[in-house]
Amino acid sequence: MKNLFLYLLVFTFMVACSEKETKNTMTISGQVKGLKKGKLYLQHIPDSVLKVIDSLEIDGDGHFEFKTEIESPEIFYLYLDKKDFNEVNDRITFFGEPGVITLNTVWNAFDTKAKIDGSESNKKLEEYRKVMSRFNKTNLEILQAAYDPENVNDSLKMDSIQIASDKNMKRGYVFALNFALNNSNSHIAPYIAVKEVKDANRVYLDSIMNTLSPEVANGKYGKELQTFLEN
Repeated sequence: MKNLFLYLLVFTFMVACSEKETKNTMTISGQVKGLKKGKLYLQHIPDSVLKVIDSLEIDGDGHFEFKTEIESPEIFYLYLDKKDFNEVNDRITFFGEPGVITLNTVWNAFDTKAKIDGSESNKKLEEYRKVMSRFNKTNLEILQAAYDPENVNDSLKMDSIQIASDKNMKRGYVFALNFALNNSNSHIAPYIAVKEVKDANRVYLDSIMNTLSPEVANGKYGKELQTFLEN
């Protein structure tokens, strides 16, 4: 009877551990089409330094799979070392979360052709970036106008360019803050607050913090936002 009780206790413990591992495990798999040789790295920033979680040598087959335990959704990076001594366009940024995530791309357009499925947090990130890219594009156009030789020595034109720049920046901030406030049940909200508009008015950051769902508030970026506001 004593041995039976011990067996049941061990079995219960193993089941509980297995359920916890499944619940907190992120599996990311996919293919880098056309990649014959190189090395893939799964990375994240647990505190302030970029850290390699796992790596995989690719030799003749672009398929890959990584598994890692995570406490809550956060930003991850898939970095491809193609042995070309050039890191440009070799890193994909995505919002990882527990569950199965599929990531497919091609070796010669690694970051621009990436298609990611299985992460609701990443869908929100892509939605946010799509609109922000418009503000960034406008900002580049304004910068080009500012460096145009025909405008440099024209004070009226430069004043007009400065006004346009200020308006575009303000619109970008307003959109980011509203996006965070309107998605308080997603981990994208505190991420935007601490990574995108950290220097915004304290009132707006407090508003974002106060609207977060309990699950999001207890996540990685929710805790970061809380700590930032307390300090």
